[in-house]
Amino acid sequence: MDSKSSLGPQSRRDFIRRAACAAVGTVALNATLRDLRFMNAAVAQSNITAGDYKALVCIFLSGGNDSNNLIVPTILSEWNNYAAIRSSVLALPISGAPYNVIPLSPTISDGHSYGLHPACPELAAMFNGSAGNTGKLAILFNAGTLVVPLTQAQYKSSLYQKPPQLFSHADQVAQWQTSIPDQPPLTGWGGRIADLLTAIQPNAKVSLSITLNGANTFEIGGSSSQYAVSTSGAVALSGVTGNRLSALTNVLNVPYANLQAQAYANVAAHSINTTGLLNTAILNTADPSGSVQFWNTPFPGSSPFQVTTPTTVANGTVSKFSSSLGPQLKMIARLIEAGSKPTGNLLTIDGAPMNRQIFFCSVGGYDLHTGQTTNNTSSTVITGAHANLLAELSQCLNAFQAAMDQIGTLHGDASFSRRVTAFTASDFGRTFPSNGLGSDHGWGSHHLIAGGAVNGQQTYGKFPTLAINGPDDTSTGRWIPTTATDQYFATLATWFGVDSGNLTTVFPNIGRFSSSNLGFV
Repeated sequence: MDSKSSLGPQSRRDFIRRAACAAVGTVALNATLRDLRFMNAAVAQSNITAGDYKALVCIFLSGGNDSNNLIVPTILSEWNNYAAIRSSVLALPISGAPYNVIPLSPTISDGHSYGLHPACPELAAMFNGSAGNTGKLAILFNAGTLVVPLTQAQYKSSLYQKPPQLFSHADQVAQWQTSIPDQPPLTGWGGRIADLLTAIQPNAKVSLSITLNGANTFEIGGSSSQYAVSTSGAVALSGVTGNRLSALTNVLNVPYANLQAQAYANVAAHSINTTGLLNTAILNTADPSGSVQFWNTPFPGSSPFQVTTPTTVANGTVSKFSSSLGPQLKMIARLIEAGSKPTGNLLTIDGAPMNRQIFFCSVGGYDLHTGQTTNNTSSTVITGAHANLLAELSQCLNAFQAAMDQIGTLHGDASFSRRVTAFTASDFGRTFPSNGLGSDHGWGSHHLIAGGAVNGQQTYGKFPTLAINGPDDTSTGRWIPTTATDQYFATLATWFGVDSGNLTTVFPNIGRFSSSNLGFV
């Protein structure tokens, strides 16, 4: 040790203490700078006017969706390549009447042709539209987490940064929901938008961010909070009603000298008030009975409104199952109707509609290392666990889009469906080759965007070259994304009202990519 060092035992303790204080001060300073940045950005968001309602709905396919079987190439030479690599365990046939996969008819061709999984006729109809009406569904090819754009050569080089912990569920979920793969997951991109836009609706009585699937990273903000509701509505105190509830409310409204007690009382009172307020606001869209839904196109849920699968059981009837996604989207539709109500709105102080709402829902089961198809048991790949999940997604998203049209009728707004955009996200895609029973963790994947404002009946991005060790492959059938999540989500954020000057506040890495607007909405 240097004898000239002045750091004796006491001075070392002083040094550690001062360093700790400095660290705390740095954290506080960073937090203050962040909050000031969001406040300044919120002031700049004057492009959003009162009554300009929009909602963004994230549908998270938990476990990693095998989008290689959601969207299939249908040019024979390309399908032959697809079938050879996917093998008989996973490859969907295109022979039949005339296809087993459902053909898509994009308004602009990219030189290829595609079909959807046979379990998705509703999605195909949403994409293809009807006579004279462009579809309300768009498809984004090969999107995924990226720190910088990567070619195969760059991926294999140590000189280019890659997202950490690729192919890990927890890490990739966090990166999809934060869209900042090279930083700790402190806030989600939905939460950062909420931080930015909460100031534009000071009259709102409920949070801009609502989750139907519990706490999630996507909606974590620096200053905004996510509000969790169940598929039945806001969760009320169990067993506390009538006189008990009145007594509890009176106790909570008593002033407390202790700051912690007062803070607890304020939070509890606010929670009770918000619960009653929200549940009252959605009463008009309650189902008349267990066998009749309010919505003209029923949401799949429990019997008698279950998901119809491609599977036919022994007695010739179609197999059905209860949906967890349907009830979530159904409640989101009810909350959208309540939040967008043009007059007499219970969720705002002045009865005007809310300006913005962000929703999150999630459905699990997509991590299909085994049992993805029933090829091993019934020699068919068009049925199985993945077919059931895609049937659920197809029928639920179709019901949700129909509900948006119905709300437009209720509110006298023929273009209401243009105010709501739903989109899919997932941990990652899956490996193109089969593992013999299913597929393993991949990277880039295809996604769906639905809504009246969507430039539908089109595909966006670049479909990967379906070849092992091809230009889009890491080397094992995992597609290197050609579109970053930053670009995907920045396009949605721009539609939602985040102006170009504030995009980097929400997506710090967006400048690393060629475009911040992919044009699908």
